Amino acid sequence: MDLTRRQLLWAGGALGATALLAGCADSDDGRPGGSATGGSGKPRKGGTLRVGALGRAGAVTRDPHGTQANESDYLILSLIYDTLTVPGRTPNTAPRLAARWTPSADLKTWRFTLAKGATFHDGSPVTAKDVVFSLRRLRATPAGASRLPGIQARNITAEGTGTVVLVSDYANAELPQLTRLTTFVVPDGTADKDMAEAPGTGPFTLDWFRGGNARLVRNDRWYGGEVHLDAIEVKIFESPQAMASALLAGQIDLASNVGAVAARTAKGRGDIQTVRRPNDMAMPLVLRTADGPFADPKVREALRLAVDREAMVKQVLSGYGSVANDVLGTGDPAYAKDLPQRTRDLARARKLLKEAGFDTSKTYELRTTEDISGLAESATLFASQVREAGVKIKVVKQESAVFWDKTWLKADLYTTYWGTNDSVVFFASKTMVSDSAQNEAGFRDRAFDAAYRKAIGTADATERARLLKELQRIEYERSGYLLWGMADGIDLAGSAVRGLPTLPGYGRVQLEQAWLAR
Repeated sequence: MDLTRRQLLWAGGALGATALLAGCADSDDGRPGGSATGGSGKPRKGGTLRVGALGRAGAVTRDPHGTQANESDYLILSLIYDTLTVPGRTPNTAPRLAARWTPSADLKTWRFTLAKGATFHDGSPVTAKDVVFSLRRLRATPAGASRLPGIQARNITAEGTGTVVLVSDYANAELPQLTRLTTFVVPDGTADKDMAEAPGTGPFTLDWFRGGNARLVRNDRWYGGEVHLDAIEVKIFESPQAMASALLAGQIDLASNVGAVAARTAKGRGDIQTVRRPNDMAMPLVLRTADGPFADPKVREALRLAVDREAMVKQVLSGYGSVANDVLGTGDPAYAKDLPQRTRDLARARKLLKEAGFDTSKTYELRTTEDISGLAESATLFASQVREAGVKIKVVKQESAVFWDKTWLKADLYTTYWGTNDSVVFFASKTMVSDSAQNEAGFRDRAFDAAYRKAIGTADATERARLLKELQRIEYERSGYLLWGMADGIDLAGSAVRGLPTLPGYGRVQLEQAWLAR
């Protein structure tokens, strides 16, 4: 499987269509995102926040540019190492190791100016050479082309000690989105064998690491501002249920991305806070468009009309979510809300299936995993619903490793999930343009490709928004996605926890402003 694919379950990935083309500004509250927990009051310094995060001991990695299949690993890395930019609220990309960025007139060359005073944990200053080394190393990974699309390693260079230059193969008004996810910076020349111990630049330094669990202590000279907590202890859990139980028993202070079932369990507990992040996770079905039984657009339209979306949200997400409309990127300011909302129409679905000559005598496999809460349940409910339109579906549950190796990108019908939903362009570039390495449905549409390239190459925000609407219209009409709903992201926290971020995706691992009121 792609090295960054599952990481995107929780990592925010993209700059929205209204992003600034010139030097960026801070978000409206002066921080990358607002806080969710606790009431008001001046932050208290000190204390240790005990955080539970999902992961498996057998999948642990400590390489900041390696496979990060565990939430726990990504959380730890995100607190030790800084990316060039981070998610914000207004605008939705905020500075971090890069203080500002500016494009050339043709939108191909971008200059990122590094933050003043940024140092590694060993006290050495961060230079452009460090960033160039790190980005080139990232680009050289097996998934490097998807991590930094359109940017060749030779086109990542230093300009003096404080400026990094990225040159894209094509005009890209959205290029800063590429620096929000995995652009962790390590010192120039760090050997692969030393990568696990490489000093970072982030708000916390590593105290110890044992089998996926870690203790991080405050970096008092962090260039990004004051850090309130003395330490963060990360504990790895293999299931949301075990993590929620640990929180309810007082063994941890924060259960990260714990899901709707745990939220229902904790409801009514006065000592537990629930943090909800709308538009946090997409769980679409993928219908292969390149060939196979769902290649005809009429068949895909029929299945979209056979779904009862309200029932899916109510039953699969326990109401902790919202109805979607088959277009990914629902949190983007440029999301096309004017597209007609699809509702269930079984008569129309049957008519389309008949027109397409779809064989309703056969039983078709829908493959899924139990990687995240609700995924397998969504497959089962979908199969029950479309049977009323005459389509017989057999749900096949697979172990995670088998699914990502044998099913993802290959099967005719399967479930998938994405935890970054603030950019239409992100999904277009990653999963729908014809040459994407992560084209989940084998979708190849010349009009879509042309609309994508034209949109990202357009500097004028108004015109770009218009072009993005055309992009979304094509996706709505004939892509391989059936997106029935959006799940809320849910954290559970003890009563003393304050200052947790409310942004979805990668935004929620930004814990540098968290504090304890005790």
